[in-house]
Amino acid sequence: KKEAFRKYLESAGVIDSLTKVLVSLYEEPDKPATAIDFLKANLGGPTPAEYEALEEEKNTLAAELEATKKELAETQAKLEAA
Repeated sequence: KKEAFRKYLESAGVIDSLTKVLVSLYEEPDKPATAIDFLKANLGGPTPAEYEALEEEKNTLAAELEATKKELAETQAKLEAA
């Protein structure tokens, strides 16, 4: 039963993920006060607040890109007209 569970963890990538996080903790020059918080932060995905911040940043950058594309098209039109 233990062997089957170990194989399950390996096939799901759990062992690899845990190993990577533990190695990064080991290599961390400034060890965190609580190792468990380090593990939680590095194992889990982004928090809802982090996700929202990233989504907002993505939307801002997309709007800037569209404005820059429009400005480029206008500049190209002026150059072609000259």
